[in-house]
Amino acid sequence: MGSPGLNVRNNGHLGVTEPISLSGPTEFDVVKTRELEKFLVDAGLYESQEEAVAREEVLGRLDQIVKKWIKMVSRAKGFNEQLVLEANAKIFTFGSYRLGVHGPGADIDTLCVGPRHATREEDFFIELHNMLAEMPEVSELHPVPDAHVPVMRFKFNGVSIDLLYAKLSLWVIPEDLDISQDMVLQNADEQTVRSLNGCRVTDQILRLVPNIQNFRTTLRCMRFWAKRRGVYSNVSGFLGGINWALLVARICQLYPNALPSMLVSRFFRVFTQWRWPNPVMLCAIEEGTLGLPVWDPRKNYRDRLHQMPIITPAYPCMNSSYNVSSSTLRVMTEEFQRGNEICEAMEKNKADWNTLFEPCRFFEAYKNYLQIEISAENDDHLRKWKGWVESRLRQLTLKIERHTFGMLQCHPHPGDFSDKSRLFHCCYFMGLRLKQGVSMQEGKQFDIRATVEDFKHSVGLYTLWKPGMEIYVSHIKRRNIPLFVFPDGVRPSRSAKEAWEGKSASNPKLCNSISAEESCEIATGSMDGTDDIRKRKLSDDNGENNPRSTKFLAATNTAYGVLGGSGSGSPPIVRTSVREEAREGGQQEDNLRGSSINATCPTEITTDIGREAEEPARCSQSVGPPSANSGLSCTKEAEKLAIEKIASGPSVGGHGGFPEELDELEDDFNSSYHVKGFGRDMPSKVLVAKAGTVEVNGVHPPTEFLQHGGGLEELEPAELTTPFSNLVPASTSIPQRKPLIRLNLTSMAKATGRNT
Repeated sequence: MGSPGLNVRNNGHLGVTEPISLSGPTEFDVVKTRELEKFLVDAGLYESQEEAVAREEVLGRLDQIVKKWIKMVSRAKGFNEQLVLEANAKIFTFGSYRLGVHGPGADIDTLCVGPRHATREEDFFIELHNMLAEMPEVSELHPVPDAHVPVMRFKFNGVSIDLLYAKLSLWVIPEDLDISQDMVLQNADEQTVRSLNGCRVTDQILRLVPNIQNFRTTLRCMRFWAKRRGVYSNVSGFLGGINWALLVARICQLYPNALPSMLVSRFFRVFTQWRWPNPVMLCAIEEGTLGLPVWDPRKNYRDRLHQMPIITPAYPCMNSSYNVSSSTLRVMTEEFQRGNEICEAMEKNKADWNTLFEPCRFFEAYKNYLQIEISAENDDHLRKWKGWVESRLRQLTLKIERHTFGMLQCHPHPGDFSDKSRLFHCCYFMGLRLKQGVSMQEGKQFDIRATVEDFKHSVGLYTLWKPGMEIYVSHIKRRNIPLFVFPDGVRPSRSAKEAWEGKSASNPKLCNSISAEESCEIATGSMDGTDDIRKRKLSDDNGENNPRSTKFLAATNTAYGVLGGSGSGSPPIVRTSVREEAREGGQQEDNLRGSSINATCPTEITTDIGREAEEPARCSQSVGPPSANSGLSCTKEAEKLAIEKIASGPSVGGHGGFPEELDELEDDFNSSYHVKGFGRDMPSKVLVAKAGTVEVNGVHPPTEFLQHGGGLEELEPAELTTPFSNLVPASTSIPQRKPLIRLNLTSMAKATGRNT
């Protein structure tokens, strides 16, 4: 019984559709591919031969260790010497190393497969852990047994290893075991299925691409591009390594004879036109015979809510990109468009590879930012605290989006920044802007104080909280971005900005985002927006995209059948310790577990986001107009039609607008708006955005949220996600005002010459 799509060709081709083009490379493609390969080498993306040999030696040594370990376990369990002699365990690799796209210093994702009598809890995480701890070659040993995908992390002779464990139902593990066969999943527990999934998906990808070498070069390029452009991060709501691998593999299927330079160009061309949430799939989804759940929007409500489905090819097929939100999808879509414009300019010799890989100027792209600072008392505490907060930041994005009905969009920066003058401290940043296309109404305001408070409540549930673990949230404007985020601590000069803007002359909107005036009037006022809310709710309930509507379900069933069968410079305004949290109206929390919330008494956060209504969130220039590619056997127009046919096929899943992301807020105490476990239910205030000059806090009704399964690369420790227990009374809290972001569009309209 094999996995679906194992080397299966449909009418001579790989994938769920026919290729878009079978054309081979032109001389232009050959030259551009050589330039690309040289660029990647010069960028230091390839490891040395010495490092490659060292990795192979480490993997060989690790395989010997697990074989010795399993014999010790078998003997300790009373097996006779013959069975002890036959006892075996085996090491597999997956991820970037298995795909052949890892770079210098990258870790190796490994999987230990053992027999049925070797348990994960005792034998793997205790016995094998103790063996490794006694070895001088092993350092930084850190087991995470309660993670969604249990993992043991360590360094072996300086090489970073992530080791997973899969317990099969076999008494003896054959040396020639093929884990791509579905039979290895029989009688397997959930952790084993998840642990096996990484290897099975990686191997499947390599089987489903027409040319592995071209795939590897293209994927190495796209991973580097995604990191430079700030869209490489699963935990932040962008895409991780496995997601980029699946997207690149699909392009390889659609252009089987193309060289890497053309594959990169077609990547942007195809995914610029892709109509999400149509899924990207390398092979048809099959139900399988083991009864494991697969991605199926007909049966699973939460599958209909996914923004950017990228489906894994190995059974059980799952969406590997469920972390993507509407805001992060917007950012990636705009980056795809930028990449497509540059590639088209390259065809006319008006751009080069350096232009494509120019780093994202995140701190020049927006006018308003949220700064999230965290600190701890020592390095170990900061590492754990950082991991927890980082895993929750995506929830802040989703909450802001939802509480503003999608009108206030967020762009989280995927990395963190450290102020070298401060110990055990780091910061995260999030760009804010008004959604494009939203009508510019005078004095519009967004109050996100309750949203931030709700976020801090969720962060405050960390079970391993230690004194000194604190979090501060504040709003800052672009001109007040701290210097430590910039290279060498130097803010880009105005002349540098103007030089960059000059390159972007073809995109006036983008230039405006950099040169916009920093001052806008602050408007205040209030009005009752009940009718607005009622109309919005009625529209959502009756819309065709509502997952509960008859039209939506009918379209979903039809589609799945087709696809499946085939601010100022002042200190941070909100400074809040997770040990204390004030209730609305100054009421105090009695039972926040192990913590109370200390806060300064801040002023409101006020900001103007009007100009962002006119600005795309791209971080660099657009380049050049489209041009024809004479190397294609068909015209560019014909290729465009072929892409549209594939990219805009029947929508699987659909979306009913922003509020449909409710299930993404899976960790908000079972109900994001009635917090349990604090001695009493605590209704949380949410933002209500309305026309005119508005500042309204309304109590949102409780909503039930669903939970997602984990992703391939999200090895989030359960020590970070374990539900609260042993709640202790909180100390006296100080009433505080939550962050207020106000939006005034009048001054923006004056600046741009447009009428509101």
